[in-house]
Amino acid sequence: MLNTVDQLMRKIGSKPKAETHLLSPFRYPGGKTWLRPIIRQWLRGNVDVLSEPFAGGGIVSLTALNENLAKRVVMTERDPAVASVWQGILNGECDWLCARINRFKPSRKAVCRILDRPKKNNRDLIWATILRNRMSHGGLIAPGSGLLKKGESGKGIRSRWYPKTLTNRIRAIHALKNRITFRRANALRSLSQHVRKKRKPRIAYFIDPPYSTAGRRLYAFGRIDHQKLFELAAKLPGKILLTYDDTAEIRSLARKIGFKYRRIPMRSKHHVRKRELLISRHFKWLKHR
Repeated sequence: MLNTVDQLMRKIGSKPKAETHLLSPFRYPGGKTWLRPIIRQWLRGNVDVLSEPFAGGGIVSLTALNENLAKRVVMTERDPAVASVWQGILNGECDWLCARINRFKPSRKAVCRILDRPKKNNRDLIWATILRNRMSHGGLIAPGSGLLKKGESGKGIRSRWYPKTLTNRIRAIHALKNRITFRRANALRSLSQHVRKKRKPRIAYFIDPPYSTAGRRLYAFGRIDHQKLFELAAKLPGKILLTYDDTAEIRSLARKIGFKYRRIPMRSKHHVRKRELLISRHFKWLKHR
């Protein structure tokens, strides 16, 4: 049975080693590809369900499925543009989207015309979101984000347009749709429901919210109540892992709620070295850090 992204992408003719490094259809600001070695430690022993309430590019959920670290995942995203792409891939628009990606010949004029056009239906929103994400600086889709100018090797907006890679990822994710539950919802409301239900299965929550410093700038829905999020996280069953920017405010919230934190070095997409916070009930699972 083909049940991982690796196997599915091999079947459709992609190169597993190159492709499985980045499984998401999105170029996502704040993406967590760099965190995958730690996710493997955290989910060691596997779980029945992995919940990702701020799904975004979904790299942690996709990693958990790809490496059989979770039997299924629940992805929640509030942003209607991002949600439209996930819902389209999983719920009947996969073939249409892949065909359109393969047909499209990118130019600044063509991209601007599509982005400026009113979005009359869900397909319009999906297509505009894919284009803005691929063609904008850093993958930003928030209002006002600008398009690439020089891009890689001076290719401009075409430098981030890889039709075969993108369609292979989309088809591989679609093939795993029976293991993915996607919800367009407010993350805090969704977590409140989880607290009330007291779920019984072995469950893990990976919580990667818009960060307190950059979230408002990077995301259309970047404002959240961080204190309420910590209070809800403390009541959740199962494994908990939060990632945050390393600030005095967040460290104070973690201590107040009784969570532990670890600083972890990372390198941004612009090759800037910085530290982020891992926050959990304990770090007995974390080795060599």
